[in-house]
Amino acid sequence: MTMIKCYMSLGSNMGDREDNLRKACKLLMDSGKVADLKTSHIYETEPVGYADQQNFYNICISFDTDMDAYELLDLSQGIEQELRRVRLIKNGPRTIDLDILLYGDEKYDTKRLIVPHPRMYERAFVLIPLSELKDMDVEIPTDKSVVKLKEFTF
Repeated sequence: MTMIKCYMSLGSNMGDREDNLRKACKLLMDSGKVADLKTSHIYETEPVGYADQQNFYNICISFDTDMDAYELLDLSQGIEQELRRVRLIKNGPRTIDLDILLYGDEKYDTKRLIVPHPRMYERAFVLIPLSELKDMDVEIPTDKSVVKLKEFTF
């Protein structure tokens, strides 16, 4: 199968936020299904929706894979489970969140998967780190604080 360039957004606001991001990237790489993983800087961002929670650490990553989009979704959700993500409140606190932003040039609109991510163009915490990895000709919203913290390595 041909390798596809993928872009994902990762976020964490519970526990050791940076370590949660690091563990998620390591689990992706350890799957043996991801090659040439690159990361943005870490950004600290205000929560969207449910406001009574700690700020998030967010990064974007890019990588090549021969998985199909649904296999990537399954792997991502498995990593969320392994890192103990619990979905109690919509847009609530979480140890880790992995969202597929772009899967090559392909488009999906099913109950399980929508790609490109339907709200990515509304979110500075996605667009700013994503612009480090991919040329983006988009207007970046300014309604929430998004602060570059430091280089991210795993």
